[in-house]
Amino acid sequence: MDFTQLSENFLQALVASLLTGAVYGLMCVGLSLIFGVMRVIDFAQGDFMMLGMHAALNIFAHLGGSAAPYFAALLAGPVVFVIGVVVHRLLIARVTDLRSTALDSDGHHAQLMLTLGIALILQNGGLAIFGSSPVSIPTPLASSAWELGPMAGDRLSVFVNQGQTIAAAIALVTVGAFVLLLARSRLGKSLRAAADNPVAAIYMGIDVERAHRLAFGLGAGITAVGGGLLASVYPFQPYIGLEYVIVMYAGVVLGGLGIGIVQQLQNTAIFVVFLGVILLRPQGLFGRAVRHT
Repeated sequence: MDFTQLSENFLQALVASLLTGAVYGLMCVGLSLIFGVMRVIDFAQGDFMMLGMHAALNIFAHLGGSAAPYFAALLAGPVVFVIGVVVHRLLIARVTDLRSTALDSDGHHAQLMLTLGIALILQNGGLAIFGSSPVSIPTPLASSAWELGPMAGDRLSVFVNQGQTIAAAIALVTVGAFVLLLARSRLGKSLRAAADNPVAAIYMGIDVERAHRLAFGLGAGITAVGGGLLASVYPFQPYIGLEYVIVMYAGVVLGGLGIGIVQQLQNTAIFVVFLGVILLRPQGLFGRAVRHT
């Protein structure tokens, strides 16, 4: 294999990994929001992604046109947002309070057990409702590509999948809109205040419980949009969340785009790099070290 062929293979893998990583990054934003505001380790996050996939599939069945899969993915977000708000109000709120935001061991263990139980309920409920057969959202764009090139004297070309490109663009726009929401809106300021100092936020008149409920719903809804975008590229079934929740947690540390690149090698490599980051830089690649006194 000559250098030109090696370069083409490398560029092809790089482009594919960046496009996939953008969608992974969107899912990681939802998980980061829940943990950042509530300090809750949500084992059910992958199953909310699964709900987003199935919601997008059912919405897609009532839409038409080549853009339908992507509209369905966006509409899946509000559907799962409502489910997340209800789950928080009925279940999560019972084991989260001001003590748990400081990661006290008593509340933290209850959160772990509860979110794991919610994950099992969603998985088995999805199995009963949707069945076990893998499905996907059909779109001709997933099998079409744009050619970049030819380059290097007509010897090198890179093909960019159209479906993945549109999904990555939607993911980036969604992340940008969410960043603006956090930075500019009153809701975003209340979420940041509840995350930074919930006691002080209460004294300032902020309803911290409501902020937590909205954070949980938004985190689930954002991850569902990412799941809906993946549904047009990869087949899925009710147990797919178990696979992706670990990837999402690793992605929070590595960064969504970074984990997309690593996954092009092998899924096992994700956890090798993840452990390396934990050992060498426990605050994460883009985090800051904090000294506790």
